[in-house]
Order: sequence, then structure tokens, then C-alpha cells
Amino acid sequence: MRVIVAVLVGLLAAGGARAEGERAGDFDYYVAALSWSASWCALEGDGRDDPQCDAGRGVDFVLHGLWPQYEEGWPSFCRTGEGDPSRGMTAAQADVFGGAGAAFYQWKKHGRCSGLSAAGFYDLAREAKGRVVVPEVFRALGRDIRLEADVVEDAFLEANPGMSPEGVVVTCKGGMVQEVRVCLTKSLEFRDCAGDVGRVCRGVVGMEAVR
Repeated sequence: MRVIVAVLVGLLAAGGARAEGERAGDFDYYVAALSWSASWCALEGDGRDDPQCDAGRGVDFVLHGLWPQYEEGWPSFCRTGEGDPSRGMTAAQADVFGGAGAAFYQWKKHGRCSGLSAAGFYDLAREAKGRVVVPEVFRALGRDIRLEADVVEDAFLEANPGMSPEGVVVTCKGGMVQEVRVCLTKSLEFRDCAGDVGRVCRGVVGMEAVR
């Protein structure tokens, strides 16, 4: 980890979805998509005056989603007999997903496909986010930087023993780091990703400071 931290400190001085409505619980593994909050805010959130983007909140990576995945493609908006979460339940997930609205949408599109209840899915999503260690240097990122996307991937690999280079994908949007997507088994162990988890980001990209 010291080599990766040194690089960052120096800087500081596609597959597709199947038809919607699949049967809940029928999938192969999960993708935990961790979104760099400052990038989302710059590209979308600021335009919405989203509270996630307020200065002083200290938000680094939020869980964009915990996505059930096939070895090829993924389910969405699945059929389930489980009820939707209450407003109170989604509000309680704002620290994980960045906001109550995001938590509800992720349940509607992806959580129903897990075969779990809403409460069970949110508990698993919280556990999955905690399973992936965010390198300390990103949690304390105090100014905007530019770096090779591979450095982000290497930092996560070094911070997470057992994670393989084939099990993590860094994606970008608008010239900025967008997400770190980590593939997990149904029991939340690290595993390799299939080929349609996202387009791998390469080259020099930006990361705005934690707000």
C-alpha cells in the first residue's frame, strides 16, 4: 500500500440487461458499485441541489447499488412477492446510498431481483459496502487531483487482500473517476467479474476532493 499512497501523496503536493421482470432470486453473483460522490455531484447532483453534495458532509464513496448479476447480463425490475420499503426504511439507508431516493430506486430496479425482503436487501447492501475497504488516501482526499485510473484500481487491490485484478473495474465519466465496481459472491466473498460489468477506464482521469 505504501507505493500507492506515495503516488497519490505526490499528486496531492459491455453485455446488457435481459428482458425486464425476471424471477427474483435467480442470478449468479453481485456487483457492488461504489460511486465517487464528488464526481456524481459535479456531473449531476449539483444541478439538482442534492443534499449529498453539500459542503462539509465528508462523503467519499457511496453505494450506487448492489446488483444481482448473471454470468452474462443481469436481471432488473424482477417479479417478487416482497413488499416495497417504507419511507422510514429508505431514509435510514441514506448514509449507504447517498439518499433515500437512491435507496428506493436501487430496491425497485435491483433489490427485488435478490429474492430478499427490502430489509434483508438493505442489510446485505450495508454489509457489502463494509466488505470493501476504501483506501484511506481517498477517504481523506482534500483537493482535486489527476491520476492514472490504474492507480485507483491498484489502491483498492492493495487495501483488500483476496480481491483480484479480474474482480474490480474502475469506470469513468466526463473525464472523472465515476465508480469502482467490485464483484462478490452471494455470500459477499470476492470473486472475478464476468465480461459485462462495465467498460474499464484507462488513462489520466480526475478525482474531485471529498466535499
